[in-house]
Amino acid sequence: MPQGRVAVTPDDGLTTRARRNRPLLVVHTGEMKGKSTAAFGMAMRAWNQGWSIAVYQFVKSAKWRVGEENALTALGRLHEQTGEGGPVTWHKMGSGWSWSRRQGTEVDHAADAAEGWAQIRRDLASEAHRFYVLDEFTYPVHWGWVDVEEVVETLRTRPGTQHVVITGRNAHPALVEAADLVVEMTKVKHPMDAGQKGQRGIEW
Repeated sequence: MPQGRVAVTPDDGLTTRARRNRPLLVVHTGEMKGKSTAAFGMAMRAWNQGWSIAVYQFVKSAKWRVGEENALTALGRLHEQTGEGGPVTWHKMGSGWSWSRRQGTEVDHAADAAEGWAQIRRDLASEAHRFYVLDEFTYPVHWGWVDVEEVVETLRTRPGTQHVVITGRNAHPALVEAADLVVEMTKVKHPMDAGQKGQRGIEW
């Protein structure tokens, strides 16, 4: 990895400052855990800069309050009370569901995903936030519930300085191609390989 030095200087007419501050599209994909966790870590950095944060949670159950939700919404309350950091909004798309335990019909889930994406489009168009986490958004794209060409075009043409981080397995090749930064989480070792299930404070 470059140590603060760029590998190339593109002939794009931008100043160094303008190029450095260009908004990023980031994709965290791969089979291993940590994709959402890394995205929420970036959100905490964004909060520290005073940016408005929006999380759109697509797959995990709407009834499941993950640790990151509690932490970020607490930071949002701190901002409301003291002005420190930035505002935080957490959206749970539809009724919520899990890829390992579905509730409702596929039509219901597809409709929820489509409405969730419509909300994101509206927020991007109005520049409602500075930093977006589209948590597990690769799944509705992978299953065809959201049109990938529309997603890519919307993200490529989003106005202002809005950073977007998308997480989830099986990222569509078009998303990967459009992204500025792509990370693929791969497993070297995992406690479950030795029969140890997920635990409080680590997985949630």
